[in-house]
Amino acid sequence: MYFELSRRRRTAVGATALAGLLLVAGCGTDADEHAVEPGITAAAAHTDQQQLSFTVPGTLAAGFQELQSNVHGKLGMAIMPVGGEKMVTFGDWTTGPAWSTMKVPLVIAAQRKSSTSSSYAVTAAITQSDNAAADTLWQSLGSGQEAAKAVEAVLREGGDAKTTVPATKTRPDASAFGQADWALTEQVRFASRLPCLPQSSDVIDLMEQITWSQRWGIGELEGAGFKGGWGPDTSGAYLVRQFGLIQGPGGQIAVAVAIQPDSGSLSDGTSILNRLATLISQHLDELSGGSCS
Repeated sequence: MYFELSRRRRTAVGATALAGLLLVAGCGTDADEHAVEPGITAAAAHTDQQQLSFTVPGTLAAGFQELQSNVHGKLGMAIMPVGGEKMVTFGDWTTGPAWSTMKVPLVIAAQRKSSTSSSYAVTAAITQSDNAAADTLWQSLGSGQEAAKAVEAVLREGGDAKTTVPATKTRPDASAFGQADWALTEQVRFASRLPCLPQSSDVIDLMEQITWSQRWGIGELEGAGFKGGWGPDTSGAYLVRQFGLIQGPGGQIAVAVAIQPDSGSLSDGTSILNRLATLISQHLDELSGGSCS
């Protein structure tokens, strides 16, 4: 269903007839959340109460819907202001292996465990997505069970109350933490709290220094701090995902994206995320950023 609405009219609809629709709004107090604030109207946006589909031509939602219709595979995105409470989700990909995106909470856990954690391992695990470096940090946390609980503790502190981290490898060719099932909704919630967590500044700085060969998708957006993760399922088909922080009007915006192309190709996955990042950049004015309280 399509409606030709002015920006003012779209805001009114979002505040009244579609009050259940989650808008990407700036953070604030509970009282602030009742105010009418600019936001985006999402195609197939999900709330805790219901599922709605309402697409306004020319918006990010409409652009995403068009992109998705031309993609062969499952595509998903979740957006949330830093320090905020509300998110909006798009697409039909919702959850799957974290792959290297889980290195972000892993690094925080390792640095908290020991302030003398190898600076090389910390840097390489994020900026180069070095698996050996990440394994070193995992082992520094103790037994598999202790390491899993330490990483989970960081997730919980970041607002992710659901994700569990395996204590042992579920696949011989992949790390235990990388095979944690991490939903886009929980990942973007964690990202929205990441700048607010103690001892997170180092990892955020490193997320802004990702090696150029991995700066696709969100990494193409100016000033983005992000981490990518990619890997094949048991049949060899790749999942490609990213999450991170981008700059928007009034503050930072947390974004989590994922694509599972029907071709199973890594290059197809990165190409689609490049197109998605371009779409986001064209609609930043629809998104309200936030900051830590």
